[in-house]
Amino acid sequence: MQVSVETISNLQRRMTVQVPAERIDQEVDKRLKSLSKRVRLDGFRPGKVPLKVVQQRYGAGVFQEVVGDVVQRTYQEAIAQEKLQPAGGPSIEPKVMEPGKELEYVATFEVFPQVELADLGDVSVERPRVEITDADVDKVIESLRRQRKEFVAVDRPAQEGDQVTVDFEGRLDGETFEGGKAEAAPVELGSGQMLEAFESQLVGLRPGEEKTLDVPFPEGYPAEHLAGKTAQFDIKVREVREPTLPAVDEAFATSFGIKEGGVEKLREEVRANMTREVDQAVRNRVKGQVMDALYKAHDLELPEALIKDEIERLREQATARFGAQAEGVNLPDELFSEEARRRVALGLIIRELVKAKDLSATPEKVEAELQRSAAGYEDPKQVINYYRSNAQAMSGLEALVLEDEVVDWVLTQGTVTEKPVSFDELMNPQKEGQSE
Repeated sequence: MQVSVETISNLQRRMTVQVPAERIDQEVDKRLKSLSKRVRLDGFRPGKVPLKVVQQRYGAGVFQEVVGDVVQRTYQEAIAQEKLQPAGGPSIEPKVMEPGKELEYVATFEVFPQVELADLGDVSVERPRVEITDADVDKVIESLRRQRKEFVAVDRPAQEGDQVTVDFEGRLDGETFEGGKAEAAPVELGSGQMLEAFESQLVGLRPGEEKTLDVPFPEGYPAEHLAGKTAQFDIKVREVREPTLPAVDEAFATSFGIKEGGVEKLREEVRANMTREVDQAVRNRVKGQVMDALYKAHDLELPEALIKDEIERLREQATARFGAQAEGVNLPDELFSEEARRRVALGLIIRELVKAKDLSATPEKVEAELQRSAAGYEDPKQVINYYRSNAQAMSGLEALVLEDEVVDWVLTQGTVTEKPVSFDELMNPQKEGQSE
């Protein structure tokens, strides 16, 4: 087998492969002889079909089959021989593919770029430092109360936070429209489940009261026939119900699976869960800064094949996330290209760091991460058993540990400062950004 490689660009290679005719002929002959023992043809006993007849009947097909297999095998042999690392599948162009002649084809592909690791001494990372206060625990308990709220009927005007049960029928230019009618529809005022212009006009109405509301639909409303138009809704209030929250007592604690210890034990469990959330959020915040620094410090030429593959993965994830809403929608590459480039670049940089700095995900570190991850679930043992019985899940966990090893190494090169933040600022960074 003869192989020659031409460099088209920094990452693109054109490889010409020539395979002796004897290799093809021998494999074709071998398969035809095997076929002659199994093939059934009229006029011949099983296993007694002459080789020449088999060749006439099946020779062309067997030749094409052998050529396909030989191209696959010799391509792998050729890249190993030339010590090449393709970054994606090749484009195969046949040159000579005729029986009795030397097989020749050209494979065009991209290779992985050489990653020269940058000096990371200037990396600066800000690590959040959080002290969970009793007031933070109180807020979470209050949130749990709101999750268990119940509504009780009252005879008074509706106000923000109430649940108002209404019948309504909408009209546009005097005509009813699809989706504009409902009976006994519960509307929680201030929840945003209906248009704000609809909900706000229910404030102050009493049970039994009727009213016609003018409700403008925003320009970007999903239903195009309503977008930018004003509809009239005839409504009748059936009932007004105010929210009531459960008392924080032993029964409340029991409803969350606390069998002993009551409210004090519930607060301990809430604080422990908050501590786990803080640890994870701090890790994510630090990791995000490190990855940003790595991406900015390395200017890489990226293989288009890898970017296309990553775009497809991101598209599949988006489609799965939106479910039925995304059916039939062709999400364009441009939506994912920037994130795909970032992911591909970071993957190459991390791979080079792991190799250059001899980093590894040791069994002890993987086990520690498994225990830590499982601790936040109601049944940690079930989670642990799932990972241990699922090779793909364990592989993902090992990759996560390896990324953490990279993050830890980068932190030793740069500067890490601590910034005191509140629990709410850490867990709700959008609010933090809005307040600045």
